[in-house]
Amino acid sequence: MLEKIKILELVNGALEGTDKFLVNLKITPDNRIFVDIDGDNGVTIDDCIALSRAVESQLDRDEEDFELNVGSAGADMPLKLPRQYRRHIGRELEVVTFDGEHVTAELTATDDEGITLLTRGNKKTAPVEHRFAFRDIKSAKIVIKF
Repeated sequence: MLEKIKILELVNGALEGTDKFLVNLKITPDNRIFVDIDGDNGVTIDDCIALSRAVESQLDRDEEDFELNVGSAGADMPLKLPRQYRRHIGRELEVVTFDGEHVTAELTATDDEGITLLTRGNKKTAPVEHRFAFRDIKSAKIVIKF
């Protein structure tokens, strides 16, 4: 079975010097490798292809059979890393805390400690600012509007 640490090193080495970063790495017992990446300016199919080629070129299929799947952390996937929040300022997020609180609001700020959301006001209520530490966020997803 392929070692996760080895794949992690290959992925991080290939992404070094770019605005891309690893979000998730999974290796199944039958050597299916799943790599999800994101970038400060998004991820293109060419980014995924380049990473796939860079990692695959460092592995020996004669030594170990494997399947490599590289994809982007899509808009429908929960945000996992603090770095992912920066490029979504101004977008609406749905946040669930470990305490069970649910807030859907505009992401207005993010820093090393957490995020700030602003709910919309209306004629009867003023906008409300919510501050969440990253450690308190169970899940955060971008609200996709059509």
